[in-house]
Amino acid sequence: MPAYDDLLAFQRTTEALAQVAGRTGWDQEAIMPRGAAPQRAEEMAALEEVLHARRTDPRLGDWLHEAHAKDAVADANLRELQRSYARNRKVPAKLAAEIARVTSLAQGQWAAARAAEDTAAFLPVLSDVVRLRREEGAHLAEGGDAYDALMQDYEPGGSAATMAAMFDRMRPRLVALRQQALDAAPAPHLSGHFPKAQQLALAQEIAAAFGYDFDHGRLDLAVHPFSSGSGMDVRITTRVDEADPFNCLYSTIHEVGHACYEQTVDRAHLLTPIGNGVSMGVHESQSRSYENQMGRSEAYCGWLYGRMRDVFGDIGVASERDFYRAVNAVHSGYIRTEADELHYNLHVMLRFDLERALILGELEVANLEEAWNARFLSDFGVAVDKPSNGFMQDVHWSVGLMGYFPTYSLGNLYAGCLLSALRGDVPDLDASLANGDPSPATAWLGERVQQFGALRTPEDTIRQATGETPTEEPLLTYLEAKFGDLYG
Repeated sequence: MPAYDDLLAFQRTTEALAQVAGRTGWDQEAIMPRGAAPQRAEEMAALEEVLHARRTDPRLGDWLHEAHAKDAVADANLRELQRSYARNRKVPAKLAAEIARVTSLAQGQWAAARAAEDTAAFLPVLSDVVRLRREEGAHLAEGGDAYDALMQDYEPGGSAATMAAMFDRMRPRLVALRQQALDAAPAPHLSGHFPKAQQLALAQEIAAAFGYDFDHGRLDLAVHPFSSGSGMDVRITTRVDEADPFNCLYSTIHEVGHACYEQTVDRAHLLTPIGNGVSMGVHESQSRSYENQMGRSEAYCGWLYGRMRDVFGDIGVASERDFYRAVNAVHSGYIRTEADELHYNLHVMLRFDLERALILGELEVANLEEAWNARFLSDFGVAVDKPSNGFMQDVHWSVGLMGYFPTYSLGNLYAGCLLSALRGDVPDLDASLANGDPSPATAWLGERVQQFGALRTPEDTIRQATGETPTEEPLLTYLEAKFGDLYG
């Protein structure tokens, strides 16, 4: 199969260069000096020019035409390469490089404006990002729905209509359950001082217990936690609030879920088109499984309560049960990444509707903050007090990730399906979690999902792991049982 072999050899270099670009992005958000931003933007644009040229090289078309799949791995590689080649040929090289340059600059400007609560400083660059992504979406859609076209970068085969229908089915039960919880007695909350160094040491301990391999990764600080890389170099970040250790610990567990997915992909697929996670929906199913179904379970919270008392002393709650309630407290907070499981998907629905309206030209950036604040008040019953608690809280729009947000809820849906199958296969799961050992669950996810990378399509990945077609029902049933117990 000379055509297939030539294709994979060429693509190996492209995949390696893409990893370099990703690591450059990690450096920008984690340790780059702020004054380097203008130069870094030019570097990112230059890398994107090289990558775009390789991804649209005419030889790819010839090889794809001549190559034939000899097995499932070759078939999947050809599927992913064909999708990438078709997509990138629609986008002009100059536009691809300009998006890379502007979003690189925008990330730093967003971080500075967010810290200063300065909307006016952020809107001009956000307008540039939205303009460029609209243009890219129009090229990709070729007369169709531009938002759907952008979604394919994060969830191949997904569509706004499918997501909207999913949200319509989920919203009534989520809202009803939320109201019942809010009407009940409030949950306890932690109190005290939680020093940064001790939080980070505990975060590293927990990350290792969840299977994160520090020989092929590292934990750093960032404004917005994220995971970056694949294969043999997968890095995570977290953030620290000395009054709220849950922010650090659960952000770390979440990002470990992403990172373990990438670290567990079969090394035979390294630097090939299927050598990473198949979609952001499936990726989020891993991070949400680690964070919520394991990390916020009553069994694990019992262990974590004792460990946190060892590290921090008195933490303001008197029992394992109260700690479990504090970890899962339901409240209408501003911040998506700190939201309880009932509010989380409502946060995503807000962002999905607004970013879709931005891309389709139904909402302009100048009116975004007002639209956000009005929608938040309507959905959560709380008035936004400052931009960092509102439309400027997430990094996604500044770096052009329009079409990404709905995959968070899709990941929750997938995680609900996986939990149902996992508990059937690992009946003593709670006993292990109660000892601070999530390895039976992480091993099951590694075997059923993570090792395959992008060998299968997103939905088929979950179907093969669970034996069922994914729906929202297992997630909603899990939430009703969990919060019904917590709040009576």
